[in-house]
Amino acid sequence: MNYCLKLSVILLTVLSSSCSSLFTKHVEWETIEPDSYPVISAVGYAPISAQRGIDSSTKMLMAVKASKLDAYRELAEQVFGQKIDGEQALSSLVLEDERLSSSVQGVIRGAKVVKSYPVGEDTYATELELDFKLVHEIYLSTAQPKRVKKVNYY
Repeated sequence: MNYCLKLSVILLTVLSSSCSSLFTKHVEWETIEPDSYPVISAVGYAPISAQRGIDSSTKMLMAVKASKLDAYRELAEQVFGQKIDGEQALSSLVLEDERLSSSVQGVIRGAKVVKSYPVGEDTYATELELDFKLVHEIYLSTAQPKRVKKVNYY
């Protein structure tokens, strides 16, 4: 009797699990879209006279590039945050050395230069803008995120 009971439990388990394979399903997907899209901006600065170059026009071009990179760094800080590392050294309970460093890492896509202009006599500034609607469209074209909209079982 015990053998028949085990056999019927195994048979019932196999039959009940095989019933689910008799049904097929169709899944409808929809893309996820946020409610609002923020626009963030950043300004980067660079000194002209500190740039390497043989003449003033070369130094000006280098300052334009440096200010643009500085603006991208600021955008990356706003989007991804900033990593801060700190270190202190004590000797006989007296502070000997203190060190603080920061770093930023990230990829910025879709930013556009709004304005690039000299500030005063020795500084160049570049303004960037990042519209997250464009960032979302770029993301959708590459990642194609989806969620389940509807499941139909047959």
